[in-house]
Amino acid sequence: MADVIIIRVQTPDGMRKIASTKRETAAAFLKKVATELGFSANGFSIYLNRNKTEEILSQNKTMSLLKIKHGDMLYLVPTGSSSSPGEVMDTATPHSSSYLPSISSSSSSSISFPSSSSSSSVMPRSFSAPQIQEDEIDQYLTKQDGKIYRNKDPQLCHHGSLGKCVHCVPLEPFDEDYLNHLDPPVKHMSFHAYLRKLTGGADKGKFAALENISCKIKSGCEGHLPWPEGICTKCQPSALTLNRQKYRHVDNIMFENHTTADRFLDFWRKTGSQRMGYLYGRYTEHKDIPLGIRAEVAAIYEPPQNATQNSLELVEDPKAAAVDEIAAKLGLCKVGWIFTDLLSEDTRIGTVRFTRNHDSHYLSAEECITAGYFQNLHSNSCRLSRDGHFGSKFVTVVATGGPDNQVHFEGYQVSNQCMALVKDECLLPCKDAPELGFAKESCSEQYVPDVFYKDKDKFGNDVTFLARPLPVEYLIIDITTTFPKDPQYTFCSTQRFPIENRDILGETQDFKSLSTYLSQCTSTTFLDVVSDFHLLLFLVTNEVMPLGDSIGLLLDAVRTSNEDLAQTWKKSEQWATIEQLCSTVGGQPSSSQSYGAMGGPSAPASSSAMWSCLHCTFMNQPGTEHCEMCSLPRS
Repeated sequence: MADVIIIRVQTPDGMRKIASTKRETAAAFLKKVATELGFSANGFSIYLNRNKTEEILSQNKTMSLLKIKHGDMLYLVPTGSSSSPGEVMDTATPHSSSYLPSISSSSSSSISFPSSSSSSSVMPRSFSAPQIQEDEIDQYLTKQDGKIYRNKDPQLCHHGSLGKCVHCVPLEPFDEDYLNHLDPPVKHMSFHAYLRKLTGGADKGKFAALENISCKIKSGCEGHLPWPEGICTKCQPSALTLNRQKYRHVDNIMFENHTTADRFLDFWRKTGSQRMGYLYGRYTEHKDIPLGIRAEVAAIYEPPQNATQNSLELVEDPKAAAVDEIAAKLGLCKVGWIFTDLLSEDTRIGTVRFTRNHDSHYLSAEECITAGYFQNLHSNSCRLSRDGHFGSKFVTVVATGGPDNQVHFEGYQVSNQCMALVKDECLLPCKDAPELGFAKESCSEQYVPDVFYKDKDKFGNDVTFLARPLPVEYLIIDITTTFPKDPQYTFCSTQRFPIENRDILGETQDFKSLSTYLSQCTSTTFLDVVSDFHLLLFLVTNEVMPLGDSIGLLLDAVRTSNEDLAQTWKKSEQWATIEQLCSTVGGQPSSSQSYGAMGGPSAPASSSAMWSCLHCTFMNQPGTEHCEMCSLPRS
């Protein structure tokens, strides 16, 4: 149809494209606009000019008579709008365009899970999501100046001490020359520096907004049959060209101390099998990068999993919600995940064989898909997004071998474009080439937009390639991972309570191990004894004596490092019961088992006290010698 034209309609909620014809009347066109944009027939006005002049009235004139051509922009104003006639509307260019991945490592491991770039555009700030509660670190950085202040240059500055020139004027936090000259250079500006760049200018970001990429067909299009019988430009997602993301949501990952990482690696050292864990910590300001964010790791929780030397399989975790709740009461949140990719001929020696081909890739395609899946689960709340979220601060850490045959921790995120491809199930791994992904092709069940990337050909020319296959380097954002010179300890216990879900090593969390742990504590401070993340998880989630909400005071004591609160909770009935269970399961404590931090030796178990079965942990009545549950003898 040669007379089909596309008209752009600018609305307060963004720009929309409306299909029309040269012979269509203005009345029919206005009715179509009302239907597609969800307005009532008299709920809006459309003008030919941006300054709200030459209104299109409902009349029988055709589009050609109104001199409206293909690609023209019209301006829609809802009836009753408070905007003044002289106010200028800016144009919006929105980017239109429960997936569980199965992951295999690039060299040694595969990960499977149980079923259980975004582009920036402009839209009026009034249509953002002010009711969204952003993270504390985001609220803090929003209020910061962020400027990069420079001293007066003795050679180039020829003005007074109170003056400023181009050589010493403060720089914006997104200044690329400044970031490139840092040591080491910063390839990605911080997310809040990117927001400052987006919201800068004469309008002070009045029309700035962030829009998430969608690779799905837009719903509600009634002009044709649903896919695969029909599709049109209104509901069809745009093709996606992968670009290097200019910003990153997290600029640094820091483990508080080496002990936390070493305890995680102990599983691989003892079994040779790979391991995965969730990183719990907090987001803080990273002062080395303007308006930067650092993810500080205080503890690693290891969920139930089946591991071999070449694979990882996560199984359903019934304690997942409880772990998140406990972490929140301790002032922590889930900031990322970590997994090993290590091989060694002798794990006792501690040296490892370099397992990644660093000349071709850093993460495999399946690992990128997993990272994208986790980032979609933990999206970043953002007031400048109409969806209320944009990107993610969830990080990926890989414990892998280096050229020096030592363990190295490498940090990554995947781009917002990768998150969109994973969310809409458009990205697959290549079985025989772990460094390559593959953009799915459209089928009768799913329409997939074309995905492209740019590279240089053998002549050095920029060429656009279809992402089938796709090098994963276009999806990855690397993040420096560090350890502080002066170790920090959110959990200051000097003893090691067994880590959860390590039964394969014979390390179990029960009251016998708790009794042993308490007997080894020589500290006189009760707070130091209970300040262990894995111990607190056991106290809350064990099946014999789960403390639940009654442990709130102790969690507050650990969070605030308040010994008085800890001593107050120590006098509770719950702790007295736990001590009794420990003395019963562990037998009569010797002189060395004085539980120094418990306030003196515990009384020997008497025949008049309830006792716990060593075989099934059932609590039996006093005076019995056989367990009422399993009928096995008491000793």
